[in-house]
Amino acid sequence: MASQEEVLERLRSSFLAGKTRDAKFRLSQLEALARFLEENRKEICHSLKMDLSKPQFESELSELSLVRSEINLALSSLSSWMKDEYVTKNLATTFDTAFIRKDPFGVVLIIGPWNYPVHLTLLPLVGAIAAGNCVIIKPSEISQHTERLLADHLPRYLDKDCFAVICAGADDTSRLLENKFDYIFFTGNTHVGKIVMAAAAKHLTPVTLELGGKNPCYVDEECDINNAARRISWSRYFNAGQTCLAPDYVLCTQKTRDQLVEALKATVMEFYGQDPKVSPDLGRIINNRHFHRVSALLSNGNIVLGGQTDEAEKYIAPTILIDVKESDPVMQEEIFGPVLPILTISGLDMAIEFINRRERSLATYVYSSKSQVVQQFLERTSSGGFCANDGLLHSTLMSLPFGGIGHSGMGKYHGKFSFDTFCHQRACLLRSDGREKLNEIRYPPYTQRHLGMAVYAMEVKKGWSCSIQ
Repeated sequence: MASQEEVLERLRSSFLAGKTRDAKFRLSQLEALARFLEENRKEICHSLKMDLSKPQFESELSELSLVRSEINLALSSLSSWMKDEYVTKNLATTFDTAFIRKDPFGVVLIIGPWNYPVHLTLLPLVGAIAAGNCVIIKPSEISQHTERLLADHLPRYLDKDCFAVICAGADDTSRLLENKFDYIFFTGNTHVGKIVMAAAAKHLTPVTLELGGKNPCYVDEECDINNAARRISWSRYFNAGQTCLAPDYVLCTQKTRDQLVEALKATVMEFYGQDPKVSPDLGRIINNRHFHRVSALLSNGNIVLGGQTDEAEKYIAPTILIDVKESDPVMQEEIFGPVLPILTISGLDMAIEFINRRERSLATYVYSSKSQVVQQFLERTSSGGFCANDGLLHSTLMSLPFGGIGHSGMGKYHGKFSFDTFCHQRACLLRSDGREKLNEIRYPPYTQRHLGMAVYAMEVKKGWSCSIQ
């Protein structure tokens, strides 16, 4: 088996030889990736079932469909994405050609997470391939069955000189990060994100960090409580709550809380039955370490629904906590499990003030039938994404950028944003070697008259632009 360094050298040689730059090559690799998804669909769903007890419905919807959508968009749009982008000019460059060339970075590293181990590993890969890079893919070792599937099957579809899958635990990943990459794309938690960024800094390597955080959810007194309960339950308990975009806590008034709790209880019964443990539609916690971490949070506040656990099955029931304090452990870390704390506040202003005291989240959610309330939240809070009267759904649009801000991450992807992320925007100016007389105003010996002419030629005037190519 080749060492990490040998794999990296092989890919770098291929990139320097220009193998990935041709549009036909990129299209062929995207089509191969689509075949991988189609031909290994059953095996993928099985591996996700083994790792997370993920229902096939959730696997098809959140793991396979979104990646297929990304591939299809890249296949249909690649020619337009790759085109040089011509820009406006000043008077001094009127007769020149100015454009942005979309250059690939080179050899990039994609480190995937365990909670959506296919989707969140392959979605950035689509952008990296479309942009013309060579790629090392490092799946999460925690979702071990899916890691093995990607390692065994994906190389049979992609060009081995340009793409590689490396399996690595924490120590080997640290060693991998010691190598120089041209770009690193990491999805995971904030703690590891800092380690990745520190390693990248040693080589001045740019990074995208897709992290997480505690996504707030405000439920206004004026909203359809039953609809809110259904949508909150779906987005909180999907994938057993192991979703970086899931609503992490609810803020509402005491009156709204009482109504919401009853609606949530009815919704959980509707979704998962009298005993959610036997429901085929509820996943499990990834491993024992996370099971114990999430289980420990059940001692916060008061349980009004759920709370049952089974360590042997890594099962935690859909749970609702009330009377939770801001200082409780459940409010100090991202829950990443099927537990939903509800905190009572006096109203909208207090909810916004509460949210703005904390680190900025990956998403902010608000449920209200009043557009003024939605606009207040949109204007007075900051987060990676925003969704009103639903959860998670904004992340399914390839036309919207996906990414965090502050502790929830940096950089963005999805659709063309993925392509742009893995491209270097190269500024290009093509000039004639003639017309030298026009350049004399900028050469020594300097004069005040030449300064005025040069400033006039180079400055962009208000309301004026030159677009001659």
